[in-house]
Amino acid sequence: MHDAGGDRSQTLAALQKLIPALKARGFQFATVSDAVGLPQPVHSAGAVERGRGLAVIGAMRMSDGTLDVITWLLYVAGGLSVLRALTTVIAARRHARERYWSWGDPVTEPITVIVPAYNESAGIEAAVRSLVASDHPIEVIVVDDGSTDGTAELVESLGLPGVRVIRQANAGKPAALNTGLQASSYELVVMVDGDTVFEPDAVRMLVQPFADPSVGAVSGNAKVANRGGLLGRWQHIEYVVGFNLDRRLFDLAECMPTVPGAVGGFRRSALDRIGGLSDVTLAEDTDLTMALCRDGWRVVYEERARAWTEAPASLGALWRQRYRWCYGTLQAMWKHRGALVQGGQAGKLGRRGLTYLLLFQVLLPLLAPVVDVFAIYGLVFLDPVRVGLVWAGFLALQFGMGVYAFWLDREKWGPLWSLPLQQLVYRQLMYLVVIQSVFTALAGSRLRWQRMERYGSLGVPPRSAGATP
Repeated sequence: MHDAGGDRSQTLAALQKLIPALKARGFQFATVSDAVGLPQPVHSAGAVERGRGLAVIGAMRMSDGTLDVITWLLYVAGGLSVLRALTTVIAARRHARERYWSWGDPVTEPITVIVPAYNESAGIEAAVRSLVASDHPIEVIVVDDGSTDGTAELVESLGLPGVRVIRQANAGKPAALNTGLQASSYELVVMVDGDTVFEPDAVRMLVQPFADPSVGAVSGNAKVANRGGLLGRWQHIEYVVGFNLDRRLFDLAECMPTVPGAVGGFRRSALDRIGGLSDVTLAEDTDLTMALCRDGWRVVYEERARAWTEAPASLGALWRQRYRWCYGTLQAMWKHRGALVQGGQAGKLGRRGLTYLLLFQVLLPLLAPVVDVFAIYGLVFLDPVRVGLVWAGFLALQFGMGVYAFWLDREKWGPLWSLPLQQLVYRQLMYLVVIQSVFTALAGSRLRWQRMERYGSLGVPPRSAGATP
């Protein structure tokens, strides 16, 4: 008798009458196993069998728990991504409306440009010539930090007016910059990497915010020059969408954590007050900027001061550069963690700038791989259409940010076609860099300075895109 599930009350009522009646007539009742002589289906489990069973149950429970954890981490990562997108776009829109305010009377006084150089013969000529072509009065000091490729001799052979070379034994970039500061003739100084070329008006634009006596440093707009290949395009997108949108936000919130080494202006008196540049971190530019903020100086962003830099041309070079940047930033954040409980400009850096860095440049990259893991899991075990729509929404969010950032920077939109590939390949590489940097920092390991290989791809300053795409 088989009821196929459902309401079993009638079956039970019938069996209560049928079984006693059949037993009274001499029938016997047995299980299927007893009736046909099979071994008992239920028996005591041995230690090995019990262990296997518990292992299977534990694995299933762990799988369920892992899926729950991944789901919650997905929500956190997605929330942080949306929050960052909204925050940066809203801040950038407001910054764009207010970007041409008057700082005061035009700054016309001469300035000193310091170029630290270690084996920069591939690009130093283009860098120095671009500086000499500036439409602002300057002196250029090239500090040769123990180069072995003839960098100093090359600069001297150019015979350019207002350019002098100082030689010193190799002591590192911070020491070279400090040497240049001691030799500078003017109060305002600009620090430039040896692989960077300036547009003719970049220096003039960079120093205008110093008309405000509260400004101690100015970040310029660094552009990727060698953007012809796929890797170059991806870095170009990162500079415009990531770095420059963030700088607009930091400027608005008065918590700028980094003035890039490629293009930055400083008050010499402000640098003297904090003791110049320190070599205790691998991100001397971030360390210096945070120190200025903690000393009460305001650090701003001048997007019109454009300089063109040579980006890494291979994955290996890119990895080494970003590994050093990320690890050095973590060092600087830890060094200046006291800003979290300070007031004034220092407190703005701590509670706004450091919190932003922790959430969106440390925590988000650590959690972001969860999105990709869940996407792969969803394509295999869940509804692939739904997962595809979520992924498409994520890409649409990134593309929208890219279009807006490129519009603000007056860049052509053409490179954005590679954005989906950037999300699949380049983004994973950057996440792995952050993960490795965090584990290196937690392990207490000491990372050494890793110099980027120069390719000499820069010539005359590239022409900026002047029209909105």
